[in-house]
Amino acid sequence: MSSNNSFTERFLEIWEAGKQYIELQKRYTRLEVIEKLSVLLSTLLLVLIISTLGIMFLFYLSFTLAYILEPVVGGLMGSFGIVSILVLTIIAFILLLRKQLIANPIVKFISGLFSDAESTEK
Repeated sequence: MSSNNSFTERFLEIWEAGKQYIELQKRYTRLEVIEKLSVLLSTLLLVLIISTLGIMFLFYLSFTLAYILEPVVGGLMGSFGIVSILVLTIIAFILLLRKQLIANPIVKFISGLFSDAESTEK
């Protein structure tokens, strides 16, 4: 009967250890998710800030270019037209290469962010 008692005690110890392990794994997973989301959100915020400042920079740069071209073209209307065509060409270029310039780097960043945890666990 003592061996049966010993078996029950060991089973209960293993059961408690298993419950504790599952609880620790839940905490670890929660921390991993928080870490990945904070990196993702901080990167998103950084991209948003840089994009906003970049758009402002390009706005003022286009005005500067238009005023520089005014004496060459002979008027502000022509120089603003040239700058507008230049900006439209850049937009078309970005749209044509959006997969290589935008989509692929984002997918690579996010997959690297979430697969990094899997490679360190192994």
